[in-house]
Amino acid sequence: MSDLSLCSGLPPEICEQLSAEEQLIKIRLEKRRFGREVTIIEGINEKEFDLKKLASKLKSKLATGGTAKNGRIELQGDHRHRAKKILIEMGFPEENITIIE
Repeated sequence: MSDLSLCSGLPPEICEQLSAEEQLIKIRLEKRRFGREVTIIEGINEKEFDLKKLASKLKSKLATGGTAKNGRIELQGDHRHRAKKILIEMGFPEENITIIE
């Protein structure tokens, strides 16, 4: 569905909320070399949301390092449940965020 048909005549705030509700976000834990854990957040549309800015907010709130690349956000450490709470506070609907155990 294009932005025109979704947001025709709506205020930008409502349009942004509608696009956030369309996202199906998956949060999972990935093991790297030497047993290091990385939290991976996938499913956020890069065209509608600035992943670098979103990653920056998550990193500062979680006090961890990380990056945004290849259409996903990577955070150092296991932050699955805390990241979900922060994404909900940012306006993403809880039912659209899945934590993969």
